[in-house]
Amino acid sequence: MKKNSSARILGAALVTAGLLGFAGTSHAFSINGWTCTGNCGVLGADGVVTASPDPDGDGTYGYVSTAGGDEDVGALEGVGGDGFPVNGTVITSPLFAAIAGDSLTFFFNYVTSDGSEFVDYAWARVIDSVGDEVALLFTARTILDGDTVPGRDMPLPAASLNPSSTPIIDDGFDFEEEVGPEWSPLGVSSGECYDIGCGYTDWIQALYDFTSEGSFRLQFGVTNWNDDAYDSGLAFAGFRLGDDTVFPPPAGVPEPTPLALLGLALIGLRFMRSKGVVRG
Repeated sequence: MKKNSSARILGAALVTAGLLGFAGTSHAFSINGWTCTGNCGVLGADGVVTASPDPDGDGTYGYVSTAGGDEDVGALEGVGGDGFPVNGTVITSPLFAAIAGDSLTFFFNYVTSDGSEFVDYAWARVIDSVGDEVALLFTARTILDGDTVPGRDMPLPAASLNPSSTPIIDDGFDFEEEVGPEWSPLGVSSGECYDIGCGYTDWIQALYDFTSEGSFRLQFGVTNWNDDAYDSGLAFAGFRLGDDTVFPPPAGVPEPTPLALLGLALIGLRFMRSKGVVRG
């Protein structure tokens, strides 16, 4: 009996310690509640895309890709220069509230196997509750020599970026050998390279200050331009409005408060006192 009682006491102590440790547990990225047309998903570190730099996350991130994209979506009206969109993917967040002066921040990483001739592009924007554009935060597109944001024939971004310079990272990729960035959302194009300019940007932080109050959505997209070969994609994570998480973990993934954790610890302590393990 004493052995079983000791085991129960030890179990209670371990549970309490585990719950206390959960206070620092990072949450997984989720696109639950988002609306996607095309190819969207959630990943962790994969190929050239490292784990999300979100300090409160577990390294996971969301993505959109032209691989498996939809022919009816993915292009921004009047954006892109000469040529035409072929297919793409769009994902739209749930509504969130903001007031004038609120600062929205998040991270993104643009990846392309297409290079600078058939110039696919990715983008992010804020839209209002009826879908009208409030701000085109950025476009990401490769050029032969220079930054991917805004990229060739693209408008200036409404968001400020950190770092402000966004050249493509080619890591020695060779279009003559068709060796390009590996990232599984690119599908059969993963590891391939069509032309100079294939590569990735690495993680970049975007910051946008709202100028009015209202209900808004975030929207990300990626567009295959002029053909549907050699795909491109965009990873995104770490949304904050000021110091608050914009899109919290889904229901059922609790984030206990310090007060609640203190209560659990006291319950465990009282239980052990009642068994004579802790004496005051």
